Amino acid sequence: MKKYFIILPALIILCACTGGNKEKITYPVTRAGNVVDTIFGTPVPDPYRWLEDDISEETAAWVKEQNLVTFGYLEKIPYREQIKERLTKMYNYEKYGIPHKEDDYTYFSKNDGLQNQYVIYRQKEGAELEVFLDPNSFSADGTTSLGEMGFSKDGSLVAWSISEGGSDWRKIIVMDAPAKKIIGDTLTDIKFTGISWQGNDGFYYSSYDKPKGSELSAMTDHHKLYYHKLGTKQSEDKVVFGADKVRRYVGGYVTEDERYLVVTASVSTTGNELYIKDLTKKNSDFQTVVGNFDSDSYIIDNDGSKLYIATNLNAPNAKIITVDAAKPGTENWVDFIPETENVLNPSTGAGFFFASYLKDAISYVKQYDKAGQFVRDITLPGPGSADGFNAKKEDTEIYYSFTNYTIPSTIYKMNPLSGDAGIYKKPSVAFNGDDYESIQVFYESKDGTRIPMIITFRKNTPLNGKNPAMLYGYGGFNSSMTPGFSITNALWLDMGGIYAVPNIRGGGEYGEKWHLAGTKMNKQNVYDDFIAAAEYLIINKYTSPDFLVVRGGSNGGLLVGAVMTQRPELFKVALPAVGVMDMLRYHKFTAGAGWAYDYGTADESPEMFNYILKYSPVQNVREGTEYPATLVTTGDHDDRVVPAHSFKFAAHLQAKQAGSAPVLIRIETKAGHSAGTPVSKIIEQYTDIYSFTLWNMGIKELK
Repeated sequence: MKKYFIILPALIILCACTGGNKEKITYPVTRAGNVVDTIFGTPVPDPYRWLEDDISEETAAWVKEQNLVTFGYLEKIPYREQIKERLTKMYNYEKYGIPHKEDDYTYFSKNDGLQNQYVIYRQKEGAELEVFLDPNSFSADGTTSLGEMGFSKDGSLVAWSISEGGSDWRKIIVMDAPAKKIIGDTLTDIKFTGISWQGNDGFYYSSYDKPKGSELSAMTDHHKLYYHKLGTKQSEDKVVFGADKVRRYVGGYVTEDERYLVVTASVSTTGNELYIKDLTKKNSDFQTVVGNFDSDSYIIDNDGSKLYIATNLNAPNAKIITVDAAKPGTENWVDFIPETENVLNPSTGAGFFFASYLKDAISYVKQYDKAGQFVRDITLPGPGSADGFNAKKEDTEIYYSFTNYTIPSTIYKMNPLSGDAGIYKKPSVAFNGDDYESIQVFYESKDGTRIPMIITFRKNTPLNGKNPAMLYGYGGFNSSMTPGFSITNALWLDMGGIYAVPNIRGGGEYGEKWHLAGTKMNKQNVYDDFIAAAEYLIINKYTSPDFLVVRGGSNGGLLVGAVMTQRPELFKVALPAVGVMDMLRYHKFTAGAGWAYDYGTADESPEMFNYILKYSPVQNVREGTEYPATLVTTGDHDDRVVPAHSFKFAAHLQAKQAGSAPVLIRIETKAGHSAGTPVSKIIEQYTDIYSFTLWNMGIKELK
């Protein structure tokens, strides 16, 4: 089979030059306004404020003109179609989600290969497999996707949400599961929700009041929990929690035995209040379990009135405690699975507790019984990431998945009594992971902090500084970057690239202390950690500044924007995706104010304002600076990190770029923050990302 990729990285030098396409680009004219904010006495110009108006004709025209220039540039890259062809072939394999039992059926998601959306299948023991729900039928172009799904306890009813065009605003549809027949009205204007049934009468969901003005950018900060009774209109739905108590994020779920309604309430993305309501008692009030935002605490199980709570209260790496629901206050908590030196993420199933831990960003799992006694270590195939271990109490099988950077996600089925486990579904991918290796290294950041990083590359790659290398990071919101297979990353490796992921501060790899070390006025630690990772790759000859690309999305897009404006000489290419780029104004859009726990806000104090101003990407693009070749990517329906962040950053870069490297913005239409993006669009996006990257590294042809 003919292969359109670089087999030997050493050959790159034979077809490389010092730069990419030197054709001069004429960028669209971006009108500069005269808006100036004065914050704590400091004037801050914001000439492109008008780009925040996502419903204006002027913004729409700007988007169209920018895309014309961007795609005009990309279309001239000679191997763009070769990359698309190779990626399409690699993407075309069966992919499965972890199964779950509902009544007599086993449900799971599956994608035949190039389907835009995963299809939900179900099967009875010994019966034929059947399609239960096919989201590919929701829209002709595949941009309407399936979101949350919740079954009633007996499995006879299911409610599921859909997202149109990638928006976080959803609709909820109810179905008679055995008959596969839609019943009742469609619920609309729902955002950031779970779906949890109480009996077969109705279910709980969460949403905001629909904002005035643009639903894609207007602030949404009063979240409420609702109950929808089947057979009634949505306008009659009752607010269960949050009518008077203003919280930005409210969630509710019913325990498996349907005895308690559990409510979590937050003002930010970290820390929550915890409440319970006894559903067996008429007109019972909510009881407070945790009445502040000092911890992340949630109920993972109950045995009658005995509650099992996962928490990081006074335990930064998390633990499980028990308490009686009659007196659930923290003063009555008793350790069940104590905190360890590694971060805990627990789950339950078949009457057991599964304690999933991270040790240097690598998974290991321990099984405990309901008395808290250790049962066994779960044997995993090697270093990587394990997920799943969720099931109902009466289930007799446990499903889980395992993956790393060279092993596609493989699903296992386990007998929780004996511990016997075997492969349930193993994908067949046109990628031989045995040809590659992942090594974990540790390097020192600017302040001496020891940071782990996993570097993946083809075996026997010469460390001569001439390898295309992608440095990917996130560094925020307590999120852990653990090893996982991606077909798009596999293509990068297959083309001779190196893929490196450091576990920088701000993430959750080492618990809440690690997270806090990269928040607010510690945020520069995140960028220092990432810059040190780039320097490690260069010093150790994995790559050089002529072949290093930096990439990240959302908070990771902010990461890219910050490091490329602080150390532009380190990178040949920068790929900020759906990034939070204007840190002085992020909290003024949609639910952005909820990110203040990580970022702080420019309004809260002169000290915080000055700190944020020093790294905010939009305000730190400087005249006369040579920036890397940059491809900013965003979606016109991104209502989480509004595209104005990317618009303004790109406008500043285009106006101030002193070098010859291109600065382009690719704006996907009918696309949001990334969830539910159809496969066809993913292939197109990564085709353009890789074409732009290699071309601007001076690679003229692929071997």
